[in-house]
Amino acid sequence: MAAALGLWNKVSQKPGGKWLFSKGLCMKAPYFGTIKPMFLELSKERCVVTFKERRAVHNHIQTVHAIAMCNSAELAGGVLCDVACPKGMRWIPKGMTVEYKAIAKGRLTATATIEKIEVGEAREVITPVSVTDEKGTEVFRADIKMWVSPKKKKG
Repeated sequence: MAAALGLWNKVSQKPGGKWLFSKGLCMKAPYFGTIKPMFLELSKERCVVTFKERRAVHNHIQTVHAIAMCNSAELAGGVLCDVACPKGMRWIPKGMTVEYKAIAKGRLTATATIEKIEVGEAREVITPVSVTDEKGTEVFRADIKMWVSPKKKKG
C-alpha cells in the first residue's frame, strides 16, 4: 500500500476512479471488502471512507454491526497511517479502543485523522476515527494505536 496516495491522486478524479481504487485496495486486503467501502478522500492528514447499510453488515436488531464499523475504522486509519508514514518508517496496528455512541443506520462515513509522523525512533501513534451517519451524528468512535518504527535494514 506504500504507493496508495500516488495511485489515489492519479485515479480519484477520473470517472469510476474512486470505485476502482476502493476495489483494488480490497483485493490487496480482502476482509475490508466485506463492508464494500468507497474511498471519498485521501491525503497525508485525512482519510474518508463510506459504506452502505445492508443486510450483510446487520446485527441481530437490524442496525449496522459494531464489527462493520470497526472494519471501516481500521481501513480508514490503516490506509491513512500508510500514506502518512515517511520513507524508511513502517507501521502496524497495536490496538483499538472503541465507543458506540448511537444506533447506526443508513450510509456511514469513517473519517480518520493523524498527526504528522517524523522519521526517528519507534513510537506509538494514535489515529482517531469518527464514524457518522447521513445526518452527521457520530455513531461510533475509535482510537487506533499504531506502532510506527524504522524499517529494518535488509542484509
